[in-house]
Amino acid sequence: MADRTTSSITIGAGRSTIMTVIADFAAYPEWAGQVKSARVLSTGADGRPERVRFALDAGPISDEYTLAYVWDGDDSVDWTIAEAGKMVSGLTGSYRLAEAGDGTEVTYELAVDLKVPMIGMIKRKAEKVIIDTALKGLKKRVEAA
Repeated sequence: MADRTTSSITIGAGRSTIMTVIADFAAYPEWAGQVKSARVLSTGADGRPERVRFALDAGPISDEYTLAYVWDGDDSVDWTIAEAGKMVSGLTGSYRLAEAGDGTEVTYELAVDLKVPMIGMIKRKAEKVIIDTALKGLKKRVEAA
């Protein structure tokens, strides 16, 4: 997974408010466009999800897989593939939150590996669509609350 796609957005809310929305996986289909379902399989001692089963439909990338999450308070969350799908063989990502004036800068990083051959440019475009849709949806969801 050498190639990663990264993007950032500033959200008018504090880190804890944003992390609460990020950790609410059941609501992802309402704001993260390509996520069709997200089911928490296990949670950690802090009450945050550790393993989550996803159904994703992002155009050329459509699959079901399980991700494992590691939370660092309200500063960041990282994830890796725990159970690959039929198409997705690897997936790593993170949200990093940092103070930014009256709000919080949220940086989303994503790298996806597929079992089927796909031109790198097309794969990165799909990653960019996933990231941009998620960041815009996250901002709208947090700021509407």
